[in-house]
Amino acid sequence: MIQRRNIVVCILLCIVTCGLYNLYWIACMANDVNTVCDRQDDFSGGAVVLCSIITCGIYHLYWLYTAGDKMDAVRQQHGWRTQNSGLVYLLLGLFGFSVISWALLQNDLNAWSDRFYQNQ
Repeated sequence: MIQRRNIVVCILLCIVTCGLYNLYWIACMANDVNTVCDRQDDFSGGAVVLCSIITCGIYHLYWLYTAGDKMDAVRQQHGWRTQNSGLVYLLLGLFGFSVISWALLQNDLNAWSDRFYQNQ
């Protein structure tokens, strides 16, 4: 089960904590994407954060792209319209707008949570 998160609160916490909360948020989103895609053998949230730190953010860009592609694959499996999310997230990250990528990804995860987990 994935947790629904308030995007505005997450962004404000990233600002207030000088970026420390974004590490936690990324880890949570990585775990949630793995749960939604039923790919528990992929990198955990902690591994994503650690690799992003070690590679000075390069792995983070790769993860943004793959997270978007995974979410598009799940949309396609359910017959929903895909949005080329991986490319959008990557371009936003490349131009310094990763926080918008995180917000869009969290919005997708919240929609998934609303649709599938609230009714159980």
